[in-house]
Amino acid sequence: MISPDAPSGERQVFERLASDPQTDGWIVLHSLALANHVRQAQGEADFVVFVPGYGVAVIEVKSHKKVARTSDGQWRLGNHAPTGRGPFQQADEAMHSIRGYLHAHGADLRAVPLVSGVWFTHVRARVTLPSSPEWHDWQLLDLDDFRTGAARAVRRLLIEGRDQLSGRLPALRELPQQPDSMAVGSLVAKLRPRFDVTVGAADVRRDRESQLAAFLDEQYEALDAMADNRSVLFTGPAGSGKTFLALEAARRAQANGIPGRLLCFNRLLGKHLRSAIQPSEAFAIGTLHRELLRIAGVTPPARPDDVYWDELLATATDRLLDGNFARDVLIVDELQDLAKPEYLDVLDLLVKGGLAGGQCLFFGDFERQALYDLEDGRAALRARIADLACHTLMTNCRNRPRIGSAVELLAAMSPGYKRYRRQDDGAQPRYYWYGTAEEQEAKTIQAIRDLKAEGYEFEEIVLLSPRRGGSIAATTTDQWLTQILIAEDGTKPRRGRLRYTTVHAFKGLETPAVVLTDIDDATAPGFDALLYVGLTRPTDRLSLVGTRAALRPKLGSLK
Repeated sequence: MISPDAPSGERQVFERLASDPQTDGWIVLHSLALANHVRQAQGEADFVVFVPGYGVAVIEVKSHKKVARTSDGQWRLGNHAPTGRGPFQQADEAMHSIRGYLHAHGADLRAVPLVSGVWFTHVRARVTLPSSPEWHDWQLLDLDDFRTGAARAVRRLLIEGRDQLSGRLPALRELPQQPDSMAVGSLVAKLRPRFDVTVGAADVRRDRESQLAAFLDEQYEALDAMADNRSVLFTGPAGSGKTFLALEAARRAQANGIPGRLLCFNRLLGKHLRSAIQPSEAFAIGTLHRELLRIAGVTPPARPDDVYWDELLATATDRLLDGNFARDVLIVDELQDLAKPEYLDVLDLLVKGGLAGGQCLFFGDFERQALYDLEDGRAALRARIADLACHTLMTNCRNRPRIGSAVELLAAMSPGYKRYRRQDDGAQPRYYWYGTAEEQEAKTIQAIRDLKAEGYEFEEIVLLSPRRGGSIAATTTDQWLTQILIAEDGTKPRRGRLRYTTVHAFKGLETPAVVLTDIDDATAPGFDALLYVGLTRPTDRLSLVGTRAALRPKLGSLK
C-alpha cells in the first residue's frame, strides 16, 4: 500500500505496477530509506523493483510537469530552485547505496543486473530531453510508458541495462535468467522484512460506504452546473459519478415538487434507479421503454423482439403527439445508449419546451461504453440543443486506485482518471489464466473462493461475462458452483447466492467484487468496450479469468 501523501507520480507508478497483469511474481519496494547512503547522511530510493529473470531496477520518480536544463547544466524541475544534482545522479547514488548494503550483508550479485532509471511521470521526456553523456537513453522512462504499460517499461529498462552491463560482467551472460524467484526473495528479505496486516471484512465494508458517500469538489461543481444551466451534458468515464449525480438531480427535483422523469436504456440499471428513489405519479423513474409502455397503455409479450420495440416506439410517439405527457424536467442516464434520432425524437416529446427549450440533464460516457454499435450521439444532441452546456467528470468515485489503473492499462485510456476518491487498500487485481474450458471452470471457482477467503460474501460478488450464451456461469456442471449461482434480475441480492449476468446487462451498475470470465476472444464484436465496462464494475476487488492471448494485444510484448 502506498501513502496517500506520496507525490502523484509515485502513486501513479505504484498503482500501474500493482494493477498490471504482467507483474505477477514481482516485488516492488516503495520509498526505501537508505541509512548508509553513498553521498549523504541518509537517502531514499523511490522504487526498488525486483523482477525474476530480469534483475533489480532502482527508479527515481519525478512528478513535475516541467523539466529543463539551464545553460550551466543545472536541473530545473517544476518551480523548484535549480540544482546541480540531477535525477539520474540521484537514482545512480541510490542504486550504489543498495548494492553496497547487499554486498555487506552477504548477497551474491554477480549474476543480478542492478540498474537505475528515472521516470518522468507527467512529461514526454524521451522526446523533449536531448541525449547526454550523463545518462543512457534506456534509463529514461516517461508519460508514454503508462500508455504502453508500466511493466513493459520496467522490463525494457532491465533488458537494456543487462545488455549494457554484460560486456564487463561475464556472469550476466553465463546466467541470463537470474535472479530467480528464490534469489529475489532473499534480496528483499535483506532490504525490507515483510509483514502482513489484516483488515476485517466489516471494517472494509464500513470504509467502502463512508468513502462512496463523500463528495469531492468536482461533484459540487457538477451540482452547481445543474443549477446554473437549463440543459447540461455530463460526460466522463465509468466510475466518475454520473449515475450518482443523475439520482441527486432527481431527488432535488422531487423535493422541490417538480414533475419529471429519470430514464435510462438498461433494464437492470432502471431497476437500480427505482430502488434508489421511490418513483411517484409526478416523477417517473426507470427505462425509456418501460415509460413508453406506460404511455402506450400496453403490456409486452413474454419475449419481445426488436420488431415489437420498433412498433412500440411508433405507437408511443403517436400517443405523445396526441396527449399532454410532457413534464418539467428530463434526466437521462447512460445517454450514449439513447443518442440516436428515433430515441431523441421521443425524448423531445417527454419534456416541456422540447429538447431545444426544456430543462434537461444528460449523463453519458461516449468514449468507451457504446455497446450497441451506436455512433457518438453528441453532435446529434447539440444540433437539437444549441445552448447545451457540457461538464466533464474525470475523478474516479467508484474503483480502488489499482482497479482504475488496470482499466487505464487494459482499456488504453488516454487521458486516464484525474484522481481517485477511494483510498488504496493494498489489494491488486487478480488474474487467473486458463487454456481450456475445464481450466476456466477451475480458475473461476478458485477466484470465487479467494474472494470468500478474504471476507467477501457470495451476495457481494458478481460473475460477469461478455457472452450472452455459453458463459462459464451458465454452462458449469460443478455441483458446488451450481448450488450457489443465481441469475441477476435486478432485485436485492439474496444472502448466500452468487449472481451472474452479462457485461451488457450490468452496464451502469456496480458491486463490491467482480469476477470477469470468458475473456478469451479479442476478435469478438465490441470486445474492447465489453472489457472496459466489465473491468469498471467492481468497487473493491477485480478478478479476471481469461487467456493471455486475448490480452496480449493490450499488454504488448518484449524479447
